[in-house]
Amino acid sequence: MPVPFLDLIDLASERLGASVVAANDEFFAPKDALIRAEAPAWREGEYTDRGKWMDGWETRRRRDPGDDWCIIRLGVAGIVRGVDVETTHFKGNYPDACAIDACSVDPLSGEWTELVPRAPLKGDTHNLFAIERAVNATHIRLRIFPDGGVARLRVYGDVVPDWPRLRRRGDVDLAAVEHGGTVVGCSDMFFGSRHNLIMPGEPRNMGDGWETRRRRGPGHDWTIVKLGAPGTIRRVEIDTRHFKGNAPGACSLEACAANPSALDGAISGPGEWRELVPRVALQPHARQMLDDEVREIGDVCYVRFNIYPDGGIGRLRLFGKPR
Repeated sequence: MPVPFLDLIDLASERLGASVVAANDEFFAPKDALIRAEAPAWREGEYTDRGKWMDGWETRRRRDPGDDWCIIRLGVAGIVRGVDVETTHFKGNYPDACAIDACSVDPLSGEWTELVPRAPLKGDTHNLFAIERAVNATHIRLRIFPDGGVARLRVYGDVVPDWPRLRRRGDVDLAAVEHGGTVVGCSDMFFGSRHNLIMPGEPRNMGDGWETRRRRGPGHDWTIVKLGAPGTIRRVEIDTRHFKGNAPGACSLEACAANPSALDGAISGPGEWRELVPRVALQPHARQMLDDEVREIGDVCYVRFNIYPDGGIGRLRLFGKPR
């Protein structure tokens, strides 16, 4: 059964600038591994001078009362909706239980709010916890009882941007994940996740973009971006770098100036969508700027990005003035 929060943004992603700022112990494996982007690895027969090499955060065996803890500064402030305490490859050395707390701004203030009360953990798996309490967080504290190893910590939620500050900057990327943008749907993402489109930084390789399978029938592929705030888009940047033999041949963009009453209807029905950028040719392995082609539409909330007929895109930037 699908877990809804797994489709949200990982607020603790190192790609967003998150960092592990403190831990009471990291004897066997370093705390920084908790937020690595890649999946946990296993190295058969590899040891360090302290013990078996493990891809995660692992503390020594506790011989006195208490628990171990680690503090993560989120890459962007947000409301946490769910967490994944992953113990992959930790089979005889995972913690018995965990708890998760959140705070806003100052982790040294001692003002922590409990998000997940002490709960049992299983080894070598994903331990998923949905969170009902809506708390705006900048830091997360993972407590483990009494000791042991955790491979990864993913903190899924909704970004809460500082829009009063951003509006003073003039035009900003309204689609950027750090500004609250989300990619809410797409026709296909066989090779690459749709969420990569609005991630910060330049695409690192073909795997760091959105790529669809080869289309063998009629039609075209598309994805829909919900902007972080309503606004007027003035400039579009489309980055196909690393997509050399599999970039789309062309693209177009449409805008919805109000919240669609139903996403399915907004995808299939033309009534609420207006042309933002007409169909234009795309170049492979290039950054393409569109400004003269952009039609001015006020209070845009959603953008549908169409590619013809299929292929891969590294990044999509939608610069404009927020309302």
